[in-house]
Amino acid sequence: MTLKTLTAVAAVLATLAAGVAPAAADALADIMAAKKIRVATDMAIPPSGMLDANLQPTGSDVETAKLLAADWGLELEFVQTTGATRIPNLQTNKADIVISTLSVTPQRAEVIDFSRPYAALQSVVGAPKASTITGWDDVRGQAITVTRGTTQDTELTSLASEKGFTVTRYDDDATMVTAAVSGQAKMVATSATLVNQIGQRNPDLAYEPKFVIRTFDLAIGLRKNEPELKAKLDEWVGANLKNGKLNEIYQRFHGSALPPEMLQ
Repeated sequence: MTLKTLTAVAAVLATLAAGVAPAAADALADIMAAKKIRVATDMAIPPSGMLDANLQPTGSDVETAKLLAADWGLELEFVQTTGATRIPNLQTNKADIVISTLSVTPQRAEVIDFSRPYAALQSVVGAPKASTITGWDDVRGQAITVTRGTTQDTELTSLASEKGFTVTRYDDDATMVTAAVSGQAKMVATSATLVNQIGQRNPDLAYEPKFVIRTFDLAIGLRKNEPELKAKLDEWVGANLKNGKLNEIYQRFHGSALPPEMLQ
């Protein structure tokens, strides 16, 4: 081994001994260099994500992603996802961010980071109008249908034993909605908006929200330890809440305004 090689090896060992780690990846820099942002969005959860009559993506989350890409001067690439694959798409670097009705929860915050909330989701138990369900006491001995990997799945799984109901799971919102519209699912736990969509698709059953489970903040998901990207997303969300653009998108697709405290 030459003196030059020994010197190089010694320098590497000294660096490691000093605890100096290699430079961390910078997702924001990578996105800007690529001039493209990859956004994981579920296209089967109307009115947040869906395909229009021309099979083009639309919905509140879709329009939010389009606004973000336009503001940042980037090409937008949608990465199709489901409730269960949103976070794995981030962790495996298939997507740069998630904009897909992603509720902020302590469990998720352990594995990913969130932007400032850009919207809200009212999680409810829904059933046909004729149903007399008004609270947890009324669901004992019955099955509640959820979409796998959603906040409703997580929350109801933890409550099932205590409240005495069972949980039936579908892999995506589209099949869950079909089960409810056809009458196969007698009760669902999902967003109030989606329950109303079910009601519109089958007026005879007239599904409606029966009681609120919880109201969640919706935020943009990103990988852990990306402070530059998080700061830029937070700034963008704040600016577009203040100028009313995010509220206009939400109101156009959901029929109601964002909570007033979110707009401050």
